[in-house]
Amino acid sequence: MTKPIILSEQWEWKTADVPKLPVDFDSYSKQIDGKDSFCVKVKLSDKELLFSTSYFIGADWIYINNSPDFPIYVKSKLNDENQEIDCLNMLFEAMSESENFNYLDGLCEIDFDAPQINITQQQDILSPFLIIQFLQILKRIVQKGLKKTYYPVEQNLNAKVKGKILVNKTIKKNILQNQFTKTFCKYDEFGYNGDENKILKKAFLFSQSALQQHIAKQQSIEGIIGYIRPAFENVTDDIQIDKIKVFKPNPMYKEYGQALKLALLILKRYSFNITETIKTEIPTPPFWIDMSKLFELYVFKKLREIFPKRNEVMFQFEAKGRFLDFLINNSDVKMVVDAKYKPRYKDSSINIDDMRQICGYARMEKVYNELHKPINELIDCLVIYSHQSCSNTFSKADLTKTSENSYVNFYKLGIKLPEIQ
Repeated sequence: MTKPIILSEQWEWKTADVPKLPVDFDSYSKQIDGKDSFCVKVKLSDKELLFSTSYFIGADWIYINNSPDFPIYVKSKLNDENQEIDCLNMLFEAMSESENFNYLDGLCEIDFDAPQINITQQQDILSPFLIIQFLQILKRIVQKGLKKTYYPVEQNLNAKVKGKILVNKTIKKNILQNQFTKTFCKYDEFGYNGDENKILKKAFLFSQSALQQHIAKQQSIEGIIGYIRPAFENVTDDIQIDKIKVFKPNPMYKEYGQALKLALLILKRYSFNITETIKTEIPTPPFWIDMSKLFELYVFKKLREIFPKRNEVMFQFEAKGRFLDFLINNSDVKMVVDAKYKPRYKDSSINIDDMRQICGYARMEKVYNELHKPINELIDCLVIYSHQSCSNTFSKADLTKTSENSYVNFYKLGIKLPEIQ
């Protein structure tokens, strides 16, 4: 199978080596439903293929005449060719903030229906990306305690009967074997060995095996694995995956829904075959990871370090159908904050469209009411952007340290992202 063409995120119309130039090709664009930005664009110019990428990393096919022609692989990169962002470390840190569990939808898109793409284990970012999310949520579940449910048990009881007698099994396994005092029975038991926990256990075992191929990542989360493992010692993994269809959400165990969703993605990723986790070259379904959304989750974790009290930092605050990245409501700081995964802002002014968007949020009546601000006062606005020459931490004073040109009450702040060493 053809190896994927290697690209970097945030490319601006660059050439790449293509094994065979397609015939009768003009352009192609990949965009995920509901996303404002494209994943990749391709166009033909002077008999060369030019590629442009935005804020997504992943692997996919370039389609020509509605059929997959050649695969691409887009890696994370900022500023220069030698500087690659460690998005797994970003995710690991972001997921240490449990409130981020509520905002994972749309972070990763996987197309299991498309033909798979052959990549190396080193290029396989999808597996550890799913596993890190899964393990962090599983840790939270274990902290709160596993869910108990009623589940059916079949057992060969001696000199007693419980529940429903399984006549055929009793005859075959007991009476025909001259064991007249035993009876096969089926009854309900209340405990931890229910179907939901079995699926989580099965995905947990897959995750441990898969992480053997990602040693650096394994070392950083082996403490979490050690914390989770004892909670599932009395849970088996003999489960038919299609049973997930009968599960219903429970507000008492809200993390279970997201954990089960990720568990199924991990199992499906490896075709429900644990031997797939140890191959050096693996097929992967096409996938895209939204780095701008990951950046928002990462920034939220950093803001919560400064403002740890509940509702001091509100993520995805909704006002008239619009969602603000962050709203800070502290006794000392009240401001609208937007996270922009745009490293170019270290050398240039904030784009006028971005400024209008943020200023518009800061003029909404619901925002004024939430912050208890007089209607005649300007609300501070802040853009936090990626900047690899800055520190990866900041203080409350840094939020209003750098004004944006001559604009009143408008600030910007750079933050360094983890890099692959």
